[in-house]
Amino acid sequence: MAQLQWLAPESLESGAQAAVDLFKERYGYEPVGVWSAPGRVNLIGEHTDYNGGMCLPIALPHRAFVAVAPREDRLMHFTDRFVPEGFVEVDLDKMGPRGTEGELTDWTAYLAGVAWAMEQVGIGPISGFDLALFSCVPRGGGLSSSAALECATAVALDEIFNLGLAGTVENPDDEGRARLVEVCRAAENQIAGAPTGGLDQSASLRCAEGAALELDCRDNSTALVPFELEKAGLALLVIDTRAPHSLNDGQYKARRDACEAAAEVLGVNQLVDVDFHELDDALEKLSDPVQVQRVRHVVTEIERTHEAIAALRSGPLEGEVLDHIAYLFDASHDSLRDDYEVTCPELDLAVNVARREGSHGARMTGGGFGGSAIALVDKERVEEVAEAIAQAYQEAGFNEPAFLRALPSAPAGRVK
Repeated sequence: MAQLQWLAPESLESGAQAAVDLFKERYGYEPVGVWSAPGRVNLIGEHTDYNGGMCLPIALPHRAFVAVAPREDRLMHFTDRFVPEGFVEVDLDKMGPRGTEGELTDWTAYLAGVAWAMEQVGIGPISGFDLALFSCVPRGGGLSSSAALECATAVALDEIFNLGLAGTVENPDDEGRARLVEVCRAAENQIAGAPTGGLDQSASLRCAEGAALELDCRDNSTALVPFELEKAGLALLVIDTRAPHSLNDGQYKARRDACEAAAEVLGVNQLVDVDFHELDDALEKLSDPVQVQRVRHVVTEIERTHEAIAALRSGPLEGEVLDHIAYLFDASHDSLRDDYEVTCPELDLAVNVARREGSHGARMTGGGFGGSAIALVDKERVEEVAEAIAQAYQEAGFNEPAFLRALPSAPAGRVK
């Protein structure tokens, strides 16, 4: 078998320097600073965010770095290492949402959209800026590479234009960061055209090193939850399936639309308002079999997330606690596969092999339709489990997967 592909994060120092070097190469002068934001892995609570439910993400050590300097005009310039030369120019006064004359249809939507959204909600004033991006969050892996771009840009603009919302990594302003979450979500929804909830941006802006983030999407309140992997002798293995992955091709929106339609039939504002203990009665009120499936997933997933949070708070990640987390992870994936129908053969194979190899629960993570899976694995068996998954992919004729180790990491903020 070929050597496994491990996706290692850049250190803060090397990532920042790469962004600075690219900035100077493309713009010919020094940036005023470098900011970064992490990708995320959602431990459990999938497709619950836009239904008002609970999520439990962690921030990854893999980050997007942006070197930025303000301009005196209204032009925004963007470049990254995948742009052969020069930069892409966007006029802040001429851009607009998807479907309008000023729409953006490439990667710059995630960056320019933040500036646009800030002005739309009355945060500012801001002007144009030059930006160089260097990211090591896997693109298309379902690990919120787009949210990392948005959130890195948000904290950069917040500081450059003295908006006073983010605070620092060491002393974050959670209320201000919650406002930036809404800005970044508006950028993704309206400019990039992906109708996601606020999970990804909340994880990138509001997580903390060494903990998972309990996120209540009904009121966007948060709390930190112990997730001490190393103390328990465990590792969270992330499998980037390398399957095609997109959240703006209509499939994601179809799921969201079905949930909203079902909520209307049930007479609730959001599906979080459906009592888990009265789920069977609620399902009998739905005549659409697809809506039945979608509602069953969302309501049971919210309950699983509550149970996972309670379990992690009850004691060390071992014994009965670990067994229950494993059960919840497995049940979550099965529900996403059967009721929400957002897995794919690559995701299912990764999960099945991880389970066969003795993982303590495995599931897809993120929006689905490709992307990544996670497995909670004994630390000394990480390589062995990864090798088994890679071998199974080779035998199935799938693209070669890539792997990374996820440790709960710091939120978005200034690097230098």
